[in-house]
Amino acid sequence: MNLEKIMNDLEKKHPGELEYLQAVREVLESLEEVVEQNPQFVAGGIIERLIEPDRVLAFKVPWVDDHGQVHVNLGYRVQFNGAIGPYKGGLRFHPSVNLSILKFLGFEQIFKNSLTTLPMGGGKGGSDFDAKGKSDGEIMRFCQSFMLELWHMIGPETDVPAGDIGVGGKEIGFLFGMYKKLTRQHVGVLTGKGLNWGGSLVRPEATGYGAVYFANEMLRTKGTDFSGKTVAVSGFGNVAWGAIIKVTELGGKVVTISGPDGYIYDPDGISGEKIQYLLELRASNQDIVKPYSYEFPGAQFVAGKRPWEVKCDVAMPCATQNELGKEDAELLMKNGCMCIAEGANMPCTPDAVHVFKAHKVLFGPGKAVNAGGVSTSGLEMTQNSMKLAWSREEVDERLHEIMRNIHAACVKHGTQPDGYIDYVKGANVAGFLKVANAMMDQGVV
Repeated sequence: MNLEKIMNDLEKKHPGELEYLQAVREVLESLEEVVEQNPQFVAGGIIERLIEPDRVLAFKVPWVDDHGQVHVNLGYRVQFNGAIGPYKGGLRFHPSVNLSILKFLGFEQIFKNSLTTLPMGGGKGGSDFDAKGKSDGEIMRFCQSFMLELWHMIGPETDVPAGDIGVGGKEIGFLFGMYKKLTRQHVGVLTGKGLNWGGSLVRPEATGYGAVYFANEMLRTKGTDFSGKTVAVSGFGNVAWGAIIKVTELGGKVVTISGPDGYIYDPDGISGEKIQYLLELRASNQDIVKPYSYEFPGAQFVAGKRPWEVKCDVAMPCATQNELGKEDAELLMKNGCMCIAEGANMPCTPDAVHVFKAHKVLFGPGKAVNAGGVSTSGLEMTQNSMKLAWSREEVDERLHEIMRNIHAACVKHGTQPDGYIDYVKGANVAGFLKVANAMMDQGVV
């Protein structure tokens, strides 16, 4: 496999799509050895076929605000690869959304979904719509307009979107209501649904729970666990919330959260009523964390910075892509951090990852660490197909088992001759092999 030629050709086709190109390079760098060992993949053009999406839908989304003014946003759905099952991946509503970001997320989703061992292909979608400051009526009208274009592209055996940044239970409800009206079907076409109409217990917390389960398995390879560990978490959305709950249950102490305005350092730990306050803070729709320091005077607010300067044993970036750079990574290493687990999608820059690998510390990539969310979405799809609802304990145990299995697959394919576990390589190779073999079985289509 000629990596540089493939990347140069891809950049010529898709100039300026930096996030997408970064994601492809990160994966392909891990796959050179396994591709060389399997010449049938070269003959079958697997890499060239894998790095391009099956199809991309782009459309305008006109909607009317509460004052009668018409607005137009852009909407997208990237169906990247459906070799092992229906396309599966979230919808993101955020001003930063563009095609490059969605292709990067969709490409990552292929391998993440493969790692779960559930029959789900990779996809992603969303819009540059900003729900901040919008009324429920405005969000509903936007979601209905969005679904007017999307509905004919999705279905329970075709493409099953979920929530992502900016798309929570409320938005999923509005989207599902419009889909149901258009198709006259009540089917499991979206995940993250309300519990009253087909949703699954544990789904809101699942990504954070799964990230902690995976990180705990990483720590066990060093003969330890979360008990007594100090943990730095970024973000304060669902992923961070779930991670904080589970870290606390396992005996760790989370000392940071963050938002666009800066980060909170709480040396006493974020637990009990403080975790409940996170839900209230998020529900306020302010998208800032500073009020936490007013509510809990022992906490310190640091404006305009991220929490990676705080001394910790474990770092869990749970906010957004490329939030932890080389200088942040060097600070973490200087302060003795032993484990970094990506709760968000590719929150560490390539330079930061190189720092972690050079120091031989535990580093878990997002496609493995944060696979708990899509795993539980897959469990929701199963419950919908069976017309059943599982208990919280049953869903949580299935999630825990999936995360243990993903970790085992990463160890199998990522353990180096010196004993160091390259989780990036392990996740990429394990996820790739299942998809590649399925593509070979199905011919050139």
